[in-house]
Amino acid sequence: MFKYEIIIHWSKNDDCFVAYVPELPGCMAHGPSQEDALQNAKSAIQLWIDTANEFGDPIPDPKEDRLIFA
Repeated sequence: MFKYEIIIHWSKNDDCFVAYVPELPGCMAHGPSQEDALQNAKSAIQLWIDTANEFGDPIPDPKEDRLIFA
């Protein structure tokens, strides 16, 4: 299980929920519900890490204690 922060928000322009992983540049996903966006983001994280490993790119360690509710 990955410990990366996933931020989910509603996109009016895209008419779906968008999930992005700030610690992994370009890693994002979407879905019609928050749950779908989260599941798709988890798959995107795995693909991001697999691709980084394939090309020998560094993989950032997950940061801790960043979640802030506004």
